[in-house]
Amino acid sequence: MMVNGYFILSVVIAYFLGNISPSTIQAKMAGHDIKKEGSGNAGTTNTFRVLGAKAAVITLVIDIAKGVLAVLLGGWLCSSVAAYACALAVLLGHVFPVLLRFQGGKGVATAFGAFLAIDWRMALLCLLIVAVVVLLSRYVSLGSLTAAIACPFLCMWLEPGFVPYGVVMALIVIFKHRSNLMRLVRGEENKLNFHKRDRKGE
Repeated sequence: MMVNGYFILSVVIAYFLGNISPSTIQAKMAGHDIKKEGSGNAGTTNTFRVLGAKAAVITLVIDIAKGVLAVLLGGWLCSSVAAYACALAVLLGHVFPVLLRFQGGKGVATAFGAFLAIDWRMALLCLLIVAVVVLLSRYVSLGSLTAAIACPFLCMWLEPGFVPYGVVMALIVIFKHRSNLMRLVRGEENKLNFHKRDRKGE
C-alpha cells in the first residue's frame, strides 16, 4: 500500500468529519448539555431521551452520512484502501473528537454509514442484527454489541480486505459500550421505552 498526499488528506478530512456532532449542536441550541443529561452520550438514543424524536432522527441521519461521505471521499481521492482507512478515521473522529475534547459518541451510526458505503450488504446485515436483538430485548446497547461482535465475521465473508479495519472498528464500539456491558451483566441496564424518556442507557 502506497501512502501519498491524497491518502493522508482523505484520512484527515474523514477524521474531522467525524468530529461533527449533531446531538451536541442541537442540545446547545435547546439550552441543554447532552454530555450532562440522560446517559451523557452524544448519540441517537440519548438524544431521543433528552431532546425527543425529531432531534434523534436528525442526529441519526447526520451521523450515518458522516460515515458514508468519509468512505466515498477516500475512494474518490485515492483508492479502496484509503476508503477503508477513512472508515476507521471517521469512527475515531466521532468517538474521540479533538474539537470536543475527545468526548464523542459510541460510533454505531457512523460505523453503519461507513459500512453502507463499503458494502451495503454488510451494513444491512448489521442493521438486521441490531433490530432483531433490540426488538427481542429492548436493549439498544445489546443490539449494538451483538452487531459489533458479528462485524469481523461479516467482513471475512463479504469484504475480506476490510477485515483488519473492521476488527479495530468493532473493538472501538465494544470499548465505548463497556459501561453498558457492565450494567447488562448486573441487570441494571435500562430498556428502551418509546413512550417516555429514560435517564440511563445507551
